[in-house]
Amino acid sequence: MSTPTAPPPPRPSGVREVVGYNWPLYAGGLSAVAGGLALAPHLPRVPAALARTGALAAAALLTGSTAACWWVYDRSELYSLDWLTGLLPDGPGDHLVISTGLDETSHPLALRYPRAAQSVVDLYDPALTTEGSIRRARRRVPPRPGTLPGRPSRLPVASGSQDTVFAVFAAHELRLAPDREALFAEITRTLRPGGTLILVEHLRDRVNTAAFGPGAWHFMPRREWLRLADGAGLRSVTETRIANLVTAFAFSRSAE
Repeated sequence: MSTPTAPPPPRPSGVREVVGYNWPLYAGGLSAVAGGLALAPHLPRVPAALARTGALAAAALLTGSTAACWWVYDRSELYSLDWLTGLLPDGPGDHLVISTGLDETSHPLALRYPRAAQSVVDLYDPALTTEGSIRRARRRVPPRPGTLPGRPSRLPVASGSQDTVFAVFAAHELRLAPDREALFAEITRTLRPGGTLILVEHLRDRVNTAAFGPGAWHFMPRREWLRLADGAGLRSVTETRIANLVTAFAFSRSAE
């Protein structure tokens, strides 16, 4: 008699899932396109031109952001973790994965480094992570068994116990600066001397603004992550770009 096996985890989110998580935004954008084009023939010349321009701008934004998501989440090395070798040539060792409602990092890490001890903490709190997309993503990808609940000000992990902490598309979901500051302080507490924080985020920069338009304001600028790391006593070691739209930082705790 064969032993039942657990169902495989869902594949990491690609453009199809991103659209599903954010369907109200896409529905609003498509409505703007359709409404502008439908209304334009019934308007005087100048308002009609404005309606068509608005519709075309909305269409361009939808197309550009969807293409950017496809490039990052379906075509890049983001989920293969090939980019990680340059940041952690010796591997992650004992490591902590932090999520804020959607964890698509711990499983690829466990497959790539099966001998490394891993802990996972989920900071999801409807009062803090208010985005509807996070609720929809969490329903599709529930936390893995053994995931511990945590708060930005309290990670349920012993002090100085981790060689590496991963925060992949997680920290920007904490919309209040004091919560981000508390999280970085806790990350420093959990790291061993010489340990590393791997922070992966879209940045609010020219490239992401061109790709996502106003949606790039959901991201944090590079200076904010450097400020948080410096305030927590973490030193910037190196960084790399993934698909030219995502930045992976490596911050180190002092070895002293």
